[in-house]
Amino acid sequence: MRRAARGIHGAGLWRTPHRTRPPRLFERVQICRTVACVNLAVTAPDRLSVRSVPIPDPGDLISRLPDPAALAWVRHGEGIVGWGEAARVTLPGGADRFAAAGRALGELFGAAGVDDRVGVPGSGPVAFGGFGFDPASPDSVLIVPRQVLGRRGGRAWLTTIGEAPDPLALVRPPAEPSSLTWNDGALPAPAWQAAVAAAVRRIRGGALGKVVLARDLAVRAAEPIDARVLLRRLAARFPGCYTFACAGLVGATPELLIRRTGGDVESLVLAGTTARGAGPAGDAERTARLLASAKDREEHAYAAEMVRDALAPLCAELHVPDEPEPLTLPNLIHLASPVRGRLAGDRSVLDVVAALHPTPAVCGTPTPVAAELIRELEGMDRGRYAGPVGWVDARGDGEWGIALRCAQLDGTRARLFAGCGIVADSDPAAELAEAQTKFGVMRYALQG
Repeated sequence: MRRAARGIHGAGLWRTPHRTRPPRLFERVQICRTVACVNLAVTAPDRLSVRSVPIPDPGDLISRLPDPAALAWVRHGEGIVGWGEAARVTLPGGADRFAAAGRALGELFGAAGVDDRVGVPGSGPVAFGGFGFDPASPDSVLIVPRQVLGRRGGRAWLTTIGEAPDPLALVRPPAEPSSLTWNDGALPAPAWQAAVAAAVRRIRGGALGKVVLARDLAVRAAEPIDARVLLRRLAARFPGCYTFACAGLVGATPELLIRRTGGDVESLVLAGTTARGAGPAGDAERTARLLASAKDREEHAYAAEMVRDALAPLCAELHVPDEPEPLTLPNLIHLASPVRGRLAGDRSVLDVVAALHPTPAVCGTPTPVAAELIRELEGMDRGRYAGPVGWVDARGDGEWGIALRCAQLDGTRARLFAGCGIVADSDPAAELAEAQTKFGVMRYALQG
């Protein structure tokens, strides 16, 4: 049944004995439909009936996805995957889209009948989501799956909404992409280098300190592209990244925007990048060069300072390291700063996402100036690339990353994305080479 979002009061009072009381964020909800509020399209039954139960270890989570319409958030074999669609919230954009999403989920989750016999982050009702990078983008979406399979800390569970078929029955076996043809996206390589050069001139002229410019790349296959194949390859090759899928956006991001577990929050700032070397000696040389690079350290400092400034008003305690550390992935080495804190009040993970997005790692600084320059020079709408992607449960817990190293799937077509941080010392040819290296993640996912 399709319904418009409507105001409710006191819908967060749960009645079943196995239920955990939701946070106050989800108790009083009002979805406005005036010009001052975001108009939402909410597709859902009148009331969700949710049941989470412990199960034996299901093995590889991604291999359990029954069809290509996959939802996933997996790292080192742990996380959650989902399928089916019990509810969908579509947001047309707007600066308040995170708050609007929280209100819409508050209505859905607060009115749900929940039997949660697991009681961990990710059990009970969960929404997978992805938000457009630009507030003007109409691509933000939240999906509440009909079934969720999860594993965390040696415990596994299955969540079912309503009546569902055999939860682990394979509806359609995955088929690898074939007959791939590649084309430039919005800007061919020379035009993108010219855009980088223009950005450098603006930065040297004092207009801003940093801007992140992205490229896209188009690919077409003979048959519809199955997200499960890409997820399996990404999780196997990049186990330390967060392998994700939501509404056709598939990728493996190294960047944890925020994790909320109760009152504790964690973030991982990544900015400053180099390719891996040829063997351990080559890696050591490149790592030393990255740590000594004034350009990369400046880029990283912008990102770390912004995260500190965004989280400080929300946290009673906050720790941001004074110096970055190297993070080595199978294809790249990043400068990384792990950030930890404790929230000062009762805030959902979506509240913290709203405070953090966009970071200088994917936009630049000052943010408004960088965002305008991105609109001027990139020649495309990023959609949900470089926007927040992840999940949130009825407690307000969740994990959200930045949608990097990803592709948007659309039937037989896919659109790949890669971005680079541009500062005063950036060289257009070197930035193009870095973007090409970053494309390699999704090229591998598609080609094997």
